[in-house]
Amino acid sequence: MVRVAIAYVVAAWLLVQIATQLFPFFDIPNWAVRLVVILLAIGLPVAVAFAWIYELTPEGIRRTEAADSPGARSEHASRQIGRKLNTVIIAVLVLAVALLGWRLLALRRASAPSAAAQAAAPAAPAVPQATSNTANPAPAVIPEKSVAVLPFENDSGDTSQQYFSDGLSQDLITALTQFAGLKVISRDSAFQFRDSKDSSKVIGEKLGVAHLLEGSVQRAGDMVRITATLVNASDGSALWSQRYDKPYKDLFALQDAITHSVADALKARLLTAPGAVVQSDRPPSGNLDAYTAYLRGVTDFTRTDETHARQAINAYQRAVTIDPGYAAAWAALSRAWARLGGAFMGGAAQQQAFTQARRASDRALQLAPDLAAAHSARSYLAFSESDWKGAQAEIQRALQLAPNDGDAKYLYGSVLATLGQCRRAADLVQQALMTNPRNGDWYYALSQYLACGGRMADAQQALRTAIALQPQGTAYHEGAAVLAILRGDAEAALAAAQEEPPGPWHDIAMALALQIGPDREAADAVLKNLIAKYADLGPYQIAEAYALRRDPDAVFQWLDRAWKQHDPGISYLLYDPLILRYREDPRFAAFCHKVGLPTTTDAVAMK
Repeated sequence: MVRVAIAYVVAAWLLVQIATQLFPFFDIPNWAVRLVVILLAIGLPVAVAFAWIYELTPEGIRRTEAADSPGARSEHASRQIGRKLNTVIIAVLVLAVALLGWRLLALRRASAPSAAAQAAAPAAPAVPQATSNTANPAPAVIPEKSVAVLPFENDSGDTSQQYFSDGLSQDLITALTQFAGLKVISRDSAFQFRDSKDSSKVIGEKLGVAHLLEGSVQRAGDMVRITATLVNASDGSALWSQRYDKPYKDLFALQDAITHSVADALKARLLTAPGAVVQSDRPPSGNLDAYTAYLRGVTDFTRTDETHARQAINAYQRAVTIDPGYAAAWAALSRAWARLGGAFMGGAAQQQAFTQARRASDRALQLAPDLAAAHSARSYLAFSESDWKGAQAEIQRALQLAPNDGDAKYLYGSVLATLGQCRRAADLVQQALMTNPRNGDWYYALSQYLACGGRMADAQQALRTAIALQPQGTAYHEGAAVLAILRGDAEAALAAAQEEPPGPWHDIAMALALQIGPDREAADAVLKNLIAKYADLGPYQIAEAYALRRDPDAVFQWLDRAWKQHDPGISYLLYDPLILRYREDPRFAAFCHKVGLPTTTDAVAMK
C-alpha cells in the first residue's frame, strides 16, 4: 500500500508537469490543467484504499486475504510483486528527475542571457549622460523598427508656407505612431535637425532610431508636389523613395500613401492593444481650409511664449469656425487656452481663460469621445485647476486610446508626481523620453522625480542633460541649486543659482541657495526682496525658503496663501523635499486634505 501511494504521487506529479508543458502548445485552456490537478488529488485516497482492499498477485488483481487464510499470498510471491512495484517506482522517479533537470536547465538559460543580450539590455533606471558630443547619446542598441520624421523642406519659395511642410511632417508622425512596436520620434526632437549638416548616422544616433524619413514639399496653387525618402540611418542608403504630383485636394490621400509605404517598408502593423483607437488630427469633413488653419496653430503652439500662445488660439479658432465639427482643432484650442491662463495670467483673467478651455474641450469630447488629444487637453486643464483626480482619469483614458503617445505619458507622469507617486512618474517620463529624447523640459522634470525618490546621482545626471540641451532653459539652474542644497553644498548651490538667467527664477534660486549659506544677513535680505517682488506670483517658493530656515509657522502661512492665489507650485507639494521636511506636522495633512491631495508620498524628505 505504501509503495502504491509513493508511485501514485510521483506519477501524478509527472502527469501535471507534462500537462503544463503540452496543454498550452495545443491551445488547451488553463482550466484543463487545474482539472487534471484536482482529479489526481481526488484519486490519491481512492488509489490507497484500492491498494488496501485489493492486491496484485501472479494470478492478477484480487481481494486481499487475511495473512493466515488458505488463499493468502506466499512470502515469495510478495517479494516478487514488491520488486516489480519498486521497479515501477524507480522508473517513474527517473522520468521525474529527468523532467525536473530539463526544466531547471531551461530556467537557468532563461535567467542568464547571453553576453550579447546583456549588452543589448538597457539599464532599467539609467538616465543618459550628457557629453561634449551630444546631450543625450542613444541607447546601446537602436531598435530596427524605429523612425524619425525630419521636417520636410519647404520648396515653395515662400517662407510663409513653412507651416504647411511642417504640418505634413507632423501628420506623418501622428499617423506612424498608430503602428505597434514602431518607435516614432516626436516633433520636438526630430525638428531640432532642420537644416542640420550632421550625417544620417549621427542624427540616427542622437535620436536613437534606425531610419529617417525626409523629403520636400512644394505647393503651387491647386497642385502639390511631395518627395519622400526613407533612409537607413546607419549608412544613408535609401530603402524607399517616391515623388507625388497631385491636386492639393488629394493631400490626405497622399499622406496616407506615404504612411503606408513607410509602414510596409518597416513591416509595421497597426496597433492592436486593448482599447486603442486610430488617432487623427484631420477634420472628418476633409475641409482643407480648416486643416490649413489648424496647421498654422500647431506651428505657433510649439513656441512657448505668450505671443505665440495667442496666435495659436487665433489659428485654432479659425479652424473650428470654418469646420465646427473639427474635434482635433477644438482639443488644441482647449490646450492653448489652458496654457495661456496657467502660464501668463492670474485672477479673473485666468479663470476666463480656463472657462474658454473647458468649453473647447467639452466640444471636442462631444464630437470625438475616442480622441486621445481631447482627453489630454481635458487632463491638462483639470491639472491647471487643481482637479488632480480628474486630471488622472482623463490622462489614463488618453493613454488607453493612444498607448504610444509620448506627450500623454509625460502628462501622466506629472499627475502621478503630484499625487506623491514619484517612482511611477519617473518611469513614465523615461518612457516618454524614448520618443522625445531631446526635450530639455522633460529631462528637468525627470530630475525632480528622481530626486524626490532619493536617486540623487541619477537626478543630477538628468539635469545635466537638460542643461546641455537647453543651456538657457527656465529654472534649470534653479533646479541644480536645489540639488546642491539637498546635498548640503552651500557653495555649489550659490554657484548654480548665479547661472540661472535673469528673471524670477534667478531671484528664487538665489534666495533658496543663500538660506543654507553662512551669511545670515545676505539670507535675510534676499528673502525680504523675494517677498517684496513675488508675494503674489511666488508664494509657494517663499514657503520653500522658510522651510530651509526651519520656520514651520511661516511655511504653512505661505502655503495657505499659495492655495488662495491658485499658485501652480502647490502641485509640487508631495514631491518637494524642502517642504516635506514638515510632513509629520499635523498641519501638513490638514493642508493636503484642503487642497485635495493624498497625505502619503513615496518621496524622500530633506533632513
